[in-house]
Amino acid sequence: MSLFKARDWWSTSVGEQEDFDQGCLCVADVDNTESDKIIVGSYKGILRIYSPNPFKPGAAFQPEELIVELQLQDPILQVEVGKFVSGTELLHMAVLHPRKLSVFAVSGTMGTVEHGNQYQLKLIYEHNLQRTACNLTFGAFGGVKGRDLICIQFMDGMLMFFEQESFAFGRFLPGCLLPGPLKYCCRTDSFITVSSSRQVESYKYQVLAVATDAESRHDSEQQKLGSGKRITMDWMVNIGEQALDIYITSLNQASASILVLGERNLYCFKENGQLRFMKKLEYNPSCFMPYTLVLEGTINILVGNHNNKLLVYQDVTLKWVAQLPHVPVSVQVANFQSLKGVIVTLSDSGHLQCSYLGTDPSFFQAPKVESRELNYDEMESEMKELNKIIRVAAKTSDILPKAETNDDLNVTVVVSPNLDTVSKVPDDSIDVPVPSISLKVTIWSQFAVQDVKLSVCVQSPLAVTQDQMCFAAIEPGTSRSVTVSVFLKESFPPAILGGDTAVSYRTPTGVPRIAQCTFSLPLKLICQPVQPSKNAVHKITIDINKPPVNISVLFPDFLGESDHEQMNVLGFKLLSGSTITLLSSKTSSRYRIQCDQFEDLWLITKGLIQQLEETFASEEHKDFVCTFPGPIPLQEYFQLVDRHFELRLNAEKYKELLSERAVQYRAIQRRLLTHFKDKTPSPLRNLDTLLDGTYRQIIALADAAEENQTKLYQAFTRLKSATQLMVLLIGLWQNLSRDQVAILEAAFLPLTQDSQELGWEECVDAAVVHLLRTCLSKSSKDQALSPTNQLSMPKDTCRLKKHITLLCDRLSKGGRLSLVSDAPQHAVAMPGFQTIPESELEERMADHTPSGMFQNPAHVTKKLEPDLPQNAEDENVIAEDR
Repeated sequence: MSLFKARDWWSTSVGEQEDFDQGCLCVADVDNTESDKIIVGSYKGILRIYSPNPFKPGAAFQPEELIVELQLQDPILQVEVGKFVSGTELLHMAVLHPRKLSVFAVSGTMGTVEHGNQYQLKLIYEHNLQRTACNLTFGAFGGVKGRDLICIQFMDGMLMFFEQESFAFGRFLPGCLLPGPLKYCCRTDSFITVSSSRQVESYKYQVLAVATDAESRHDSEQQKLGSGKRITMDWMVNIGEQALDIYITSLNQASASILVLGERNLYCFKENGQLRFMKKLEYNPSCFMPYTLVLEGTINILVGNHNNKLLVYQDVTLKWVAQLPHVPVSVQVANFQSLKGVIVTLSDSGHLQCSYLGTDPSFFQAPKVESRELNYDEMESEMKELNKIIRVAAKTSDILPKAETNDDLNVTVVVSPNLDTVSKVPDDSIDVPVPSISLKVTIWSQFAVQDVKLSVCVQSPLAVTQDQMCFAAIEPGTSRSVTVSVFLKESFPPAILGGDTAVSYRTPTGVPRIAQCTFSLPLKLICQPVQPSKNAVHKITIDINKPPVNISVLFPDFLGESDHEQMNVLGFKLLSGSTITLLSSKTSSRYRIQCDQFEDLWLITKGLIQQLEETFASEEHKDFVCTFPGPIPLQEYFQLVDRHFELRLNAEKYKELLSERAVQYRAIQRRLLTHFKDKTPSPLRNLDTLLDGTYRQIIALADAAEENQTKLYQAFTRLKSATQLMVLLIGLWQNLSRDQVAILEAAFLPLTQDSQELGWEECVDAAVVHLLRTCLSKSSKDQALSPTNQLSMPKDTCRLKKHITLLCDRLSKGGRLSLVSDAPQHAVAMPGFQTIPESELEERMADHTPSGMFQNPAHVTKKLEPDLPQNAEDENVIAEDR
């Protein structure tokens, strides 16, 4: 049991799903029985009054302790108790709503049965407000005796004064932008507030009362230029931060102290504005309250913070810290009949607690034990066993991550071999029927785990029927299984036909862990068999060094009844409409994939190579190799790059146009507002027509920008498909290892999502230039790395295309990719060929190679040219990037 906890004397939960704030709690003798009651009002408009009387500390809440519960029509902003009714000095309750102030009388009737006393709430009077209220303060304004006047602060900075049942006057505080806390100091007859300028300001009541009346802020501003008495501050102190609350307490009969709680500091001012003391806080405070003075000349202060702690200060000295079960938004001190000085706290969710400081006395007495002789041998053996257990526990401690976490919790995904008989697509987003396929996710746990959250992730345009599921706990040695379906929700094929599952959980010791599993989806989810097409725009040829495998063995799911006679050709039709044809040569070990859309070749090409590798994966086929003879289709690839970049430029143009129209729209609004405020009516000069036309232009531009964003995302997905196809073809073309292919993928696929701040073009250009300057460099001059500038959107794609072409040229000459910057690699001379300077090659590509097809060195025609110095080879490309 900790000594530094607030001891629970009485607590309850106020309502369900209700919100509370600083002014929602009030402690006072509202029924005039010389015993405090707890008054709580919520933003839902429910007013409750409690009279705690537990038979023992920490006892459960009893229904009779809630003496009043009333549902009001409007949210309750603040509750106060004072002498608000004329003709009597009894205490009444004032309830502030956003547009109304109500004053109630609370009276009780002695009960004669076991249900206890009966309490009634009677409305005495109310004031309807024309503005939105923020808070209120009360007191004997102007030195009146035996009654309290009310001052309400509104959201526009106006102060409205009420002499109980009647309205007195209203004033605007000068320069007020947002309202702050407001309190009344009776000793100086002034109001203390903290303005939006982050300064403590004091206004005399007499100055406010005799100032010229203003019906609006415009009238208040005109007073500065015309006649009439202006509102002036009595004093002002700049504190440089926003204030949470203000309290005014009297040290003695001769002076008063003004306490201001800031965001990081606690200030205490004298009544003339001089700083008495200041305490810097090392935490975020939430509320505070000064209470009874213990020593002469000092102030005791209760401060609550967001760390669930209640701190007790005597001036600037910390005297006590108590742990609370919640973050308090309001704190009060109450005196009940059974206990004086109870601390009452309220949280924003409605946890109401009465607590006291100190500790509970312990009446436990240790029982007498029988004296016996000590056996040191047994004690020593027991100590050795315990030390052994401690060493084992330290080695297998759950605080550090384990290397083999798969044994604790395993997640597996089983993809159904067949499509769903009835499609699970909730809403067909494309015209053709969309199939779906089921996934069975199984979670098995060896130990008891808690807070299990399962996430199934697939990249758009794929979607899953339910992507997240939660389990409270999984017992040891048991499993949980769920079945979800995956489908295509857009009219274009995905770049990755697969996904992954992640399971987050907590071990019995509370350590968070994550288990992951990836899965692949079949081709039949996004395409179906169709009659092959003889002609196509784009064609890719794949060679293998083994006898060709029958297509019926590679793609058994796409064989129809008419396909058994012609087994060397197969047609695939994507749900987006494209047709891909796969042909196998009858005389050579060669396959051809052809389609009218270049990026649509990716998934079929990848599936073909995967099936071939699985077929020749046995020990006797270790030398199996797939190759791509060339040429690399750079021109087709660059068309997709240009299309994606064009849509990015369009997005920037739409953004600029929207900004211009928005500025124009706000300017027209200001002109119209000036016309409407003018006391002398004047013609609008077609400003209303211009406003309507500008609004229509903004809506049209927003729709066009949204449509362009949809096209941009589709273009980026197609670009990712084409990029993965290019990486695959380059790897087959130059027989790159897995590590080199991984480096190439990291360079060409740096982003999973495209954005205007960081786009694909600038990221890939920076990565390719880095490869050209490091592992693919030709001289030490290229390896003199310069600091990389901040990435920004380029003006065009010429430099990017130039760098990609140069990368392919370096690879064709024997360059190899590596993350380690070794010595400069020199060009590998091909038999029968002379090295071509890269500056000449680059110039010829830009001027005489519009087709953009980078040829394999085996297809390049021999051409003799004069040698250039080694230093000048990359002058046109690498040097310009520095």
